[in-house]
Amino acid sequence: MDHLPCFYAPDTAAHDPQFWMLRGVPMRNKETAERATRLLAGLALVDLDVSAPPVTDRAAMRAIHTARYLAFLETGWAEWQTAPGAGPEVVANLHPQKATQTYPQGITGRAGWHMADTGCPLGRDTYAAALRGVDTALAAVAAVQGGARAAYALCRPPGHHADADTAAGHCFLNNSAIAAQALRAGHDRVAVLDIDVHHGNGTQEIFYDRADVLTVSVHADPQAFYPFYLGHAHEVGRDEGAGFNLNLPLPMGSGNAPWLAAIDAALDRIADFAPGALVLALGLDAHENDPLRGLSVTTPGFADAAARIRTAGLPTVIVQEGGYLSDDLTHNIASFLRGWQAAP
Repeated sequence: MDHLPCFYAPDTAAHDPQFWMLRGVPMRNKETAERATRLLAGLALVDLDVSAPPVTDRAAMRAIHTARYLAFLETGWAEWQTAPGAGPEVVANLHPQKATQTYPQGITGRAGWHMADTGCPLGRDTYAAALRGVDTALAAVAAVQGGARAAYALCRPPGHHADADTAAGHCFLNNSAIAAQALRAGHDRVAVLDIDVHHGNGTQEIFYDRADVLTVSVHADPQAFYPFYLGHAHEVGRDEGAGFNLNLPLPMGSGNAPWLAAIDAALDRIADFAPGALVLALGLDAHENDPLRGLSVTTPGFADAAARIRTAGLPTVIVQEGGYLSDDLTHNIASFLRGWQAAP
């Protein structure tokens, strides 16, 4: 059984978002530090050791995200605190349609510009945690570049809903996209396979006009599920990227058989692309007991998915994305990693 290097930055626990709104009802944000605690318990069940990632160079991050967005993440919270009557977190109360609009200078306007929804409040420790999430992903990249067949990055906060200029869906820096960009240093072509229950809209947007990074996503149909506006089957890429984006949306409530069949189809497309390495954006929220009930994959289903993906034979960086807080989260990551380690 191959050794699987695993990475997690304990200091990301300081990121403790409070605000969220669902169907007009304010409530406690679901992206809690307890998610990482339960995922770490799952790694312990399969006897995997976890290392803290070193601080890494920021070049891969700057290649993915705009300078003005990174500046907003770094300074936005402190600037927000100087506004009269400001709340403890940056929460946008407007969301502009950007195509023909002008970039604002004030913090309220910039918050709306850079935050797509209310699921990503910017707190005092958010940017520092997001940077450490990037470090975690890049530590896994370094392990694979150093010869490991695969490595696992327990990134927090997650990243796949963040695009080059925008936070969304609990995500600030796109760890999966940054990992793919870093892998490009050693490979002409890299693929990203996203199996989170939500479409990886930020990752798609980042690579949509590129032919060197293939993006493939298996997810619940966005006609009635977040992120709603992207993730549809007709979205195939643009300009040089035409044909290098594949979305495989599934009907709400789909179980193991259609989910695994879609993963097989994704792997067939990846094999045709013949990348040098793979980034697996691993969401565990496709589970049947996940609070949002997008799909109904069983715990053993994650092991089956892992075996299929590992059998593809690609050097793989596994980046943790979603998985809402639930009693099953520990067992779902353990099932996935058991399936990964047992595969030939």
